[in-house]
Amino acid sequence: MMKVTLLSYTPEPDRVVATAARLCYSPRAADELWEELTVEKQKEFLAKLWNYGHYSPFEHASFTFALTGVSRALSHQLVRHRIASYAQRSQRYINEADFPVVVPPTVQRDPRAEAEFANVIRQIREGYKRLVALGIPKEDARYLLPNACATQLIMTMNARSLFNFFALRCCRRAQWEIRELAWEIRRQVLMVAPLIFAQTGPACLVKGECPEGPMTCGEPYTWSEVAENAGR
Repeated sequence: MMKVTLLSYTPEPDRVVATAARLCYSPRAADELWEELTVEKQKEFLAKLWNYGHYSPFEHASFTFALTGVSRALSHQLVRHRIASYAQRSQRYINEADFPVVVPPTVQRDPRAEAEFANVIRQIREGYKRLVALGIPKEDARYLLPNACATQLIMTMNARSLFNFFALRCCRRAQWEIRELAWEIRRQVLMVAPLIFAQTGPACLVKGECPEGPMTCGEPYTWSEVAENAGR
């Protein structure tokens, strides 16, 4: 089962970003600007950043997550978000003889598919164990391991990178597992940086149009639906 834990983040992220934004247009010292930034002023400056498309100040706020119970299929997609830092459980050094798996909901809903899935996973586990018993290094035996193999990661992204992550992965057309991850990460960062992430989400919501063109799902999100996701 997927578990997302926000391990650490830039203290007072809304205030940090607002201070960085204010500094760009003020001759005063950053520490002076920091002291005078009330919540209302933070809200005002962050709204201006969104309206002007001035996103670089958001890079000053970073968030680190522990991700467990996610599949290798997900992690292969996740690392395509390159402005981020990752540490992942190594299949070179850890024995994966009894590797846990992530089973897609479509498979779980069909008893025949679930039985077939379990049968193939069992064969892979047995094959992996036989290769290791023959002296094959774990880093080579792992070539048998499937995308379903569960993994663990630590991931750090700044707020600007998370904007892009949410735009792409909160989309209904995103693969189900990484979409679930994106909405959960968004829910957690909203709790600690509500001003920064208030206007984030799939492109259909934030920009008012779908970038997928003819491949659009045709079901744009509404803000009320997004509020439900944030509160679950």
